[in-house]
Amino acid sequence: MPDQATADPAAAPENTGPENTAPENTAPENPAPGNSAPGFAAPDFADQEIAAVEIVGVRTVDLAPEPAWPGADAADLAGLVTELIGDQAGAWDLDGHIPREIVRELGRAGVLCAQAPAAHGGLGLSNVDAGELTAHVGALCSSTRSLMTSQGMAAWTVERFGDDAQRAEYLGRLTAGETAGVAFSEPGAGSDLSGMATRIETEGDSVVVTGQKVWVTGAAYADLLVVFGRVGEGAGAVLVPTDAPGVTVTRVPDPLGCRAAGHADVLLDGVRLPADHVLAGAGLPLEWLVTSALTYGRLSVAWGCVGILRGCLAETTRHARTRQQFGRPLADHQLVARHLAELHVAERAATALCAEAARGRDAGGPEHVSAAVTAKHFAAGAAVRGAASAVQVLASAGARDGHPVARAHRDAKLMEIIEGSTEIGQLLLADHALAVWS
Repeated sequence: MPDQATADPAAAPENTGPENTAPENTAPENPAPGNSAPGFAAPDFADQEIAAVEIVGVRTVDLAPEPAWPGADAADLAGLVTELIGDQAGAWDLDGHIPREIVRELGRAGVLCAQAPAAHGGLGLSNVDAGELTAHVGALCSSTRSLMTSQGMAAWTVERFGDDAQRAEYLGRLTAGETAGVAFSEPGAGSDLSGMATRIETEGDSVVVTGQKVWVTGAAYADLLVVFGRVGEGAGAVLVPTDAPGVTVTRVPDPLGCRAAGHADVLLDGVRLPADHVLAGAGLPLEWLVTSALTYGRLSVAWGCVGILRGCLAETTRHARTRQQFGRPLADHQLVARHLAELHVAERAATALCAEAARGRDAGGPEHVSAAVTAKHFAAGAAVRGAASAVQVLASAGARDGHPVARAHRDAKLMEIIEGSTEIGQLLLADHALAVWS
């Protein structure tokens, strides 16, 4: 079937709220070499072509408090995450901060970019294994899951567009405990990244980066930022240390959700860096560069929404089974039971869509880009509705700031905005439907 059709940025609604995103541009994730800006080497994609293969069936996962992990590494990591986060997510949310030693330990353990190759110190998890790990983290703490998404996108961008030396250095640093964020959005470039104004300009054996980025997830913790900007007539990505002269990171005050995820605005005031900080591929069309990172991010967010739904299921079923009103447990009241049933169906459906997208991405199938958009679109909406139902079932018990379902209610809403708003997803999926079914 044809791959995802490209959305028309001019026709897209303006969604310039908190996001690290752009409309889906389905130019090839494996573009042909060429169009390289002066001073930068074009990437060699000859050994990275993806064959068109049939998408295999959706893996089913038995619903349980702990998922049946497909890989031992993921199961071990899940135990470590449970131990490190424990019951602290609510306090971190209220404080707006995850202790840096926790972030560093998660990074050193490989949790934050679990798909980074073993050759560079990573765990090399498949998309399926990494997805279940992401859902597990999302069920415990969406702020921590947001750091996973951000760091994973950064590592994937380096792996995808970096040369051998860049992969060896920067993936090695990210798997050893350093942290990273990815900077897409700007004051004038939200859903429509064609308005991006940040410049990456060559000056001798250096580059100078000038611009302003907004709502960069994890930037408040980051040692390194992958900054997308204009290079000549095309675009590029440059690795910017947050302690470089000219970099100012300002934390977003009191975000609606994922309050401890370190969202920040970043000012880049003539930041001078060695030219080898620019990833290969500089000068290629913007959509070619961002599609790969955004697809990774969308699937990660979708798995995180599965986690939100699982967390809400755990809280609502526990409460409905033990809380009594009118002489019987809440779960025995049909209108309450309806909420439990709909939560269960939402979690099952979101898991199936995420698993299909992950398996397709692992197989290199032609539909994995649109499958990630589908999974993210459905899972985010399901998480919003599911979290609202969870608050309804728990009532005053769940309406207190810091409670897991109150936190889920706020966190889930952000999932409908980041990595492509609901409206952008609808436009992309409508184009895809027309391309496939008409």
